[in-house]
Amino acid sequence: MSRITPAHLARAAFVYIRQSTAYQVVNNLESQRRQYGLVERARQLGWEDVQLVDDDLGRSGGGTVRPGFDKLLSAICEERVGAVVSLEASRLAGNGRDWHTLLEFCGLVGTLIVDEEAIYDHTA
Repeated sequence: MSRITPAHLARAAFVYIRQSTAYQVVNNLESQRRQYGLVERARQLGWEDVQLVDDDLGRSGGGTVRPGFDKLLSAICEERVGAVVSLEASRLAGNGRDWHTLLEFCGLVGTLIVDEEAIYDHTA
């Protein structure tokens, strides 16, 4: 049984793309291709409204201001996000504090986390 409900699909899927350094942005194009390809994964899972957040390309997660991550958290708190889609769920946040904050907010408003491997529901 799918964890994706009509309520999730009524909100947008936000595809979050990040690479930690400018070097990765220039030289790790396969990672970028896979990350941008997640837009199609979200559509295959049923989302019509897919928002791309790639403001944090070339920004480290450790102690750096990340406008894309902030935009993502704001949209989650406003209950506009049915799912956060990323290459690896554990790479969504740059540090443990941000990861736990993201999980807590997703759980509170019923937002799923989706990566290439699975769909995670932290509302339980």
